[in-house]
Amino acid sequence: MKVEVVETTLVAPSEETPRRTLWLSNLDLAVPKTHTPLVYYYPKPEGADDGSPPFFDPARLREALARALVPFYPLAGRLATGPGGRIEIDCTGEGALFSVARADFTGDEVFRDFEPSPEARRLLVPFAESGEPPCVLAMVQVTFLKCGGVTVGTGMHHVTMDGAGAFQFIRTWTALSRGESPPDASPFHDRTLLRSRSPPHVPFDHPVYSPSYLNGTPRPFVTRVYAVPPKLLADIKSRCAEGASTYCAVTAHLWRAMCVARGLPSDSETRLRVPANIRQRLRPPLPASYFGNAIVRDLVTVKVGDVLSPQPLGFLADRIKRAVSRVDDAFVRSVVDYLELESEKGSQAARGQFMPESDLWVVSWLGMPIYDADFGWGRPGFVAPAQMFGSGTAYVTQGPDKDDPVSVLFALEPEYLHCFEKAFYGE
Repeated sequence: MKVEVVETTLVAPSEETPRRTLWLSNLDLAVPKTHTPLVYYYPKPEGADDGSPPFFDPARLREALARALVPFYPLAGRLATGPGGRIEIDCTGEGALFSVARADFTGDEVFRDFEPSPEARRLLVPFAESGEPPCVLAMVQVTFLKCGGVTVGTGMHHVTMDGAGAFQFIRTWTALSRGESPPDASPFHDRTLLRSRSPPHVPFDHPVYSPSYLNGTPRPFVTRVYAVPPKLLADIKSRCAEGASTYCAVTAHLWRAMCVARGLPSDSETRLRVPANIRQRLRPPLPASYFGNAIVRDLVTVKVGDVLSPQPLGFLADRIKRAVSRVDDAFVRSVVDYLELESEKGSQAARGQFMPESDLWVVSWLGMPIYDADFGWGRPGFVAPAQMFGSGTAYVTQGPDKDDPVSVLFALEPEYLHCFEKAFYGE
């Protein structure tokens, strides 16, 4: 498979934007300094050749992007090193990278059985040699496929935003491309709301942010997409307490299948890394349009034997629910202060990607508006990360329609795949 990039340009904001440096919070600095690669696939609609405006006209996308970068002006800046070596965003207005490419393959060849991989990222998403300062913060590639379909690959630097922020930006860009007003309130850029206290106070333990965590040895892995049909989902939920969320139930099931596949000793410990969106958990809450990283992580630690016990799912789902529920204002402030103390000691918070083989990390895209990305030619037929970055990582997501089955994108060592699939599908 080949892709030829036929045009690359920098798209600057269409109006003058503030020229200043943007302070980054400890939660921004605790994420990997990499660009997050996502790919949106748009099959060619019927009637696209009937004389209507060209399907995915690059000029229209560039114009809308330039307008979207006015409220989201940090994305047109560059990552920089500020006083004391602290990373910050220099809002220079230089622009986002925008590429147009043509592929020699069809959408079906890639997306019928899509698997996130370095190859998918290389073909469909712009690549930055480094995520360190100075570097571009937002990159887009529009790829025209042999079948007439189109992909939009985005590479957004993780320090600029979390998943909620990314989809907030996409909603604005797509609305402007459709000729509509942006649906959201203007993004809120003041990240000092997450400044540490003076003096810092850390009443909780935060092992997930320890400098020693996620610094394991990288292991070869492949990524597969596993559908969770309605019957299987109902069976999984029936083994949990009434009212268990889809995320907690599916994650518990995934955790058990992983422990089975990897053959972990029953007397050893296994840990689940869970994320929690803190926008509504702080007191007072963050503004709904807060644009930055507002995710706090925690670890759920249990014995493998408890995961593999005859009735594990209700127990595990409840432990996951309790871990997410305990992330309140006090817990978040404790995380921020812990990261501040670590930075004062010269320590680097865990920013790698490589968990121990006993561990699992599951991110939920359930309820996220990932399929609302309509540039004016219809909603995407498929949205996914273009690449995963470590074994044991997973996304729980849903298709474009509410009746579509839940899917799990899971990265695992190839030697465990067969056993995992048997355990996951109840064989």
